Amino acid sequence: MSDIIRQKVLLAPHELDALRRSNADLTILAVHSINPYTGEPTFKGQRIEGAIDTEAYRDFQSPPSPEKGQRPLPDINVLQTSARAWGLRRESTIVIYDGDRSMTAARAWWVLKWAGLPDVRVLDGAFPGWVAAGLPTTDKVTTARRSEIVLTPGHMPELDADAALRLASDGILLDARIRPNYIGGPTEPGAPPRGHIPHAISAPTLDTLTDYGNFTDSATLREMFRGLGADGSRQVGVYCGAGMSAAHTVLALAAVGIPSAMYVGSWSAWVHDPARPVARGADPT
Repeated sequence: MSDIIRQKVLLAPHELDALRRSNADLTILAVHSINPYTGEPTFKGQRIEGAIDTEAYRDFQSPPSPEKGQRPLPDINVLQTSARAWGLRRESTIVIYDGDRSMTAARAWWVLKWAGLPDVRVLDGAFPGWVAAGLPTTDKVTTARRSEIVLTPGHMPELDADAALRLASDGILLDARIRPNYIGGPTEPGAPPRGHIPHAISAPTLDTLTDYGNFTDSATLREMFRGLGADGSRQVGVYCGAGMSAAHTVLALAAVGIPSAMYVGSWSAWVHDPARPVARGADPT
């Protein structure tokens, strides 16, 4: 049963290849980006045959704002225009991949699910996993046949700042950032404070991955989340710095059948209001 649950959101390279060979109604999206830390592009010239090119920081977010954070959700009409250009249809299985650990692919997955697309999945292991499996690639660009899909917002559970704070006490609120950001500490003058939402639990999303960049097996994921209190018996929410790593953790939770809500604005929106509390330290206080 766990494999069936996982396959609803994650596909191993051989599973995607089998879908392609079966002539299934399939749309593949390649999510390209520039690594914000290194400045290196994730796209190196090769793609899965038939994949439609998209851009992580243009297509799946709106411009930043202090109130909404660094990566607000895209305007639904703008997203719909893009989805039509990509040829997206409700009847199609949409599979998304990126060039590195599915971070931006997970954000795209969450946004398209939020916009009402019923069958959206992520290639587990990303493009490197496809290549490592010895599967074919191409440098050819695919032009999609335009669709007339209509998107509507609100199909994924969301949290605002107040709901996130309540959930940290009444349920389980996971902080998906790297642990130093959760612990916090001194900052430069004028820089936003570091730390975490009070009572949130540190759960770095990178812990869900193996050294090869794919998600770890479902039994391990389930045990990991159970140890954090996220076993499905209480409401679960996730936040990160700006709604990218949080989407990755929501995806990992979905792979083991645990629904969760995302605080889209995350820490970048939380610290906009100086009245909001900031906790520091290694424990969820």
